[in-house]
Amino acid sequence: MKLSIIIPAYNEEATIEAVVNRVAAVDLGSITKEIIVVDDASQDRTRDVLKTLRNVHTVSHSINSGKGAALTSGIKAATGDIVIFQDADLEYMPEDYPAVLEPILAGRCEAVMGSRFLHERPLFWGKRRSPYLNHYLGNLLILWTTNLLYGKRFTDYEGCYKAFSRRVLLDTSIEAKGFEFDNELVCKLMRKGIRILEVPIHYAPRTYAQGKKITWRHGLIILWTICKWRFRPAITH
Repeated sequence: MKLSIIIPAYNEEATIEAVVNRVAAVDLGSITKEIIVVDDASQDRTRDVLKTLRNVHTVSHSINSGKGAALTSGIKAATGDIVIFQDADLEYMPEDYPAVLEPILAGRCEAVMGSRFLHERPLFWGKRRSPYLNHYLGNLLILWTTNLLYGKRFTDYEGCYKAFSRRVLLDTSIEAKGFEFDNELVCKLMRKGIRILEVPIHYAPRTYAQGKKITWRHGLIILWTICKWRFRPAITH
């Protein structure tokens, strides 16, 4: 059994080495790991850092094309039985991999979504308060819209960790090039009746000063994507 870990990266020189090292250190027993980093035409030293890392397959874009385009390139390069998405920052913990993979390995589903909110709801007061109330409200709107349109009761569609059997990914073509890639993919899988389960994952959000990139504009595109793929008649393969 092989796991392909796809890491889209754009201007992540400060964290990419630490992320790759943590991914490599995760003990998955007999499962072998294939680490694929897709450098989406970074303008900093990300590509130079990648050249120093061992046991990493690097795919390089000549033009910055978006997170979704990077994931598409990574999926094409993947050879594993299961594929998982990993951000190039330190917001998520690779130590959660075993929990994310378990439902697929047990044959209970073909796709898994990691939920930040099954583990812990963000606080907006006190010393541990989150600075991202607007993000949380946006997440709730995306969650409510998706569950309403697709008849589901999931708790988080925007968490990074999503795992799939590679067959499911290869059978589902995605048009999105940006952050809405995950939403188009999950919406298409729900319409196709693919079994999806949620598991709790950990989350430590970074600030915009530390490189956070998603904004309210991306949220609007995500909402449009969710609605579009509910009513668009053809599901492409």
